[in-house]
Amino acid sequence: MGSVTANGESVRLIQPCCLDEFLRQFGFLPRSVVVELNGEPVAPSEFSQRLIQFGDRLEIVRIVAGG
Repeated sequence: MGSVTANGESVRLIQPCCLDEFLRQFGFLPRSVVVELNGEPVAPSEFSQRLIQFGDRLEIVRIVAGG
């Protein structure tokens, strides 16, 4: 077991997982967020392929429609 930092807070991970799975575990709809992983933007099409490892840093921002 380890942890990652998501939006400045430490979050425990039982094991490494794909970004898509991580987002769903924490109540985010993958197509409604913008994500940076270790300072690098990640395209939504890559969420199921990008592995979240212990010690990673994520910034997750919800996309909000409005005018």
